[in-house]
Amino acid sequence: MKFKRAVVVLMGIMLLVAAKLPAQQVKTDYDRNANFTQYKTYSWEQVKTKDPLDVDRIKSAVNSALSAKGWTQVDSGGDVSIVAMEITQTQQTLNTFYNGFGGGWGWRRFGGGGFGEATTTTDTYKVGTVVVDLFDTKSKQLIWRGSSSETLSNNSDKNIKNLDKGVEKMFQHFPPGSSKK
Repeated sequence: MKFKRAVVVLMGIMLLVAAKLPAQQVKTDYDRNANFTQYKTYSWEQVKTKDPLDVDRIKSAVNSALSAKGWTQVDSGGDVSIVAMEITQTQQTLNTFYNGFGGGWGWRRFGGGGFGEATTTTDTYKVGTVVVDLFDTKSKQLIWRGSSSETLSNNSDKNIKNLDKGVEKMFQHFPPGSSKK
């Protein structure tokens, strides 16, 4: 019986650790009719965020990614206009732990069985999402969108590092069609 409880406790701990591991989600989409070979320069239109410190962090990460792709930032009038937005949401997860499986049929009084007792806890955490939109400056049409979501930490340095990684992943296969396999 002690062995069963130890296994259940270990499984619960593994599930808890797996639930806490940050899973960065990166998504991109683009206008299939846009000719990305015609775009070489970009200008910033706006960065929307509740934290003013993140404006420069977002711009820096995107500037680095686009510079690596051969694009040049200009103060105004670039081929592409960029709008970025940062969103923070509070989310919850439920964790249920069982203290044992009750021993099976007939081991309990009156032939009962069951799964023992369960304890459920709620974990609250914050998820940060950065959305980067690229617009054709002349037509004002959205040509590309990337987003990256990550569980936020209480450590600012870790959040900045995750922002940089997320933006780098966003632009990994940019411009569209440049890395077809």
